Amino acid sequence: MDNLFNPETYQSIKGRLQLLTETSQPKWGKMTVAQMLQHCNRTFDYALSTEPHPRTFLGLLIGWAVKKQLYDDKPWKQGLPTASRLRVTDSLNFDQEKNLLNSTLDAFFTRGPEKVGIFPHPVFGKFTKEQWGMMNYKHLDHHFRQFGV
Repeated sequence: MDNLFNPETYQSIKGRLQLLTETSQPKWGKMTVAQMLQHCNRTFDYALSTEPHPRTFLGLLIGWAVKKQLYDDKPWKQGLPTASRLRVTDSLNFDQEKNLLNSTLDAFFTRGPEKVGIFPHPVFGKFTKEQWGMMNYKHLDHHFRQFGV
């Protein structure tokens, strides 16, 4: 499984990010490209946070059962449900969102595996340092494929 802490994978994702344009259209789903960028950026909050996020009730019930699918080699299905905190419906500035995700990727990679994921994920619980890198790669790959890059 690819991992965002791997320099080649990190550079590949950054290159794919640069291929997105304001006119990129989704192959599935309802988000615009700018909304997708903000959605992806929000997911990094969990890995980069300096404060814990409260665990969700649903996560405590079933998070453990689906957790492995977040970082295995099998691509995510189209149309998976999105947590309300990660849903984006606002009109956004594409360039700002793209620059923000680029900066967030840099922060994640620069911190490295020892300084991310200090607290458990609110839905899925604890991840190893490697799992944080794999899960975040897989999430970006899913959405970049959604927009054809």
